[in-house]
Amino acid sequence: MALHDARPPFAAIGGTVPPEFAALPTPCYLLDEAALTRNAEILGGLAQRTGCRVLLAQKAFSNYDLYPLLAPHLAGTEASGLLEARLGAEEMPAKEVHVFCAAYRADEMDELLRYADHIVFNSPAQLAKFGAKVKAAGKSVGLRVNPECSTQEGHAIYDPCAPGSRLGTTRAQWDAALAKQPGLAALLDGLHFHTLCEQDADALAVTLDAVEEKFGDLLPGLKWLNFGGGHHITRPGYDLAALEACIARMQEKYGVQVYLEPGEAWALNAGYLVTTVLDTLQNGDTSLAVLDMSAACHTPDVIEMPYRPPLLDAGEPGEKPCTVRLGGPTCLAGDVVGDYSFDAPLAEGDRLIFGDMAIYTTCKNNTFNGMPLPPIWALAEDGTCRELVRFGYNDFKMRLGHRA
Repeated sequence: MALHDARPPFAAIGGTVPPEFAALPTPCYLLDEAALTRNAEILGGLAQRTGCRVLLAQKAFSNYDLYPLLAPHLAGTEASGLLEARLGAEEMPAKEVHVFCAAYRADEMDELLRYADHIVFNSPAQLAKFGAKVKAAGKSVGLRVNPECSTQEGHAIYDPCAPGSRLGTTRAQWDAALAKQPGLAALLDGLHFHTLCEQDADALAVTLDAVEEKFGDLLPGLKWLNFGGGHHITRPGYDLAALEACIARMQEKYGVQVYLEPGEAWALNAGYLVTTVLDTLQNGDTSLAVLDMSAACHTPDVIEMPYRPPLLDAGEPGEKPCTVRLGGPTCLAGDVVGDYSFDAPLAEGDRLIFGDMAIYTTCKNNTFNGMPLPPIWALAEDGTCRELVRFGYNDFKMRLGHRA
């Protein structure tokens, strides 16, 4: 086994397996408090230097037991609907709650107004339907715009500017709506755009050019401009100076308050999924290992995105002597994490540690095949581990029928 895995997902544990990990049940999620704090300090420092306000996009990380680590450094939370808005309001009661949803339900709006401070609409029709009510409730009203500027490569599923996208209002759509309802513009306090995915500030600069070209005439007189998420601010090598220049550019030119709502950046490289090898097999030339974690159930982005998560002390296929395909115990043939290479063959009982597992895991997992949800643990700065929550049969059953 390598003495030190220097990759960023394992930097917080020094690239080695801490002895405390041996006592953890598997599979389990382990959230790293020191790494979360470091990320929060970076984002908080950005806010202090620039005057921007940074929100936590709860869709990526919503483990509220650890919100107290983030709260001193953020302005509030961003929600994708009623339940996340309530979570943010309850778990960060002194902070702002911002909400964007592609379409709001009329039967939820009254309750949503109890929790939200900013409500961003996706279309002129939704703005016309709910905007006056939201304004009358004393809330800030925004519109998500689509600058029709794609800067992503290889992530079409996450590109809101792709042709035919349902997300955000194009300039043509806005002009057509305004011609029919000239009063819509008076409802707006701000504009919102979200076009990035795990990208650097150079992509944001390109996007801002498009936003100004398409919607710059709407910005004077507005109160705020929300840059959305997808900013990989806490990734090693991210160009913070370029981001700060983008923030200053818009705040100084238009007199708006800039908001950012990253999700991944708060919890990037701040969690692990610890798993155990249950069985090993050989199918022709392919060596396989069945783990007690499931890609389909416990790390669904591995299949949805798809991507191959980092694994401590493992290499690319063929890089080390023994290449093994890792899969889960479900009936899904495609429940495969990926191919990895090791210094020695895997054996039943071996423990493996996947990195960067705090984001889009606990908030997206499921119980397909009756797979139990892994417990969630926290790793304290002193190296001790504590259980935050465990799940069992009732958590599986209660989603499927009546409660006794």
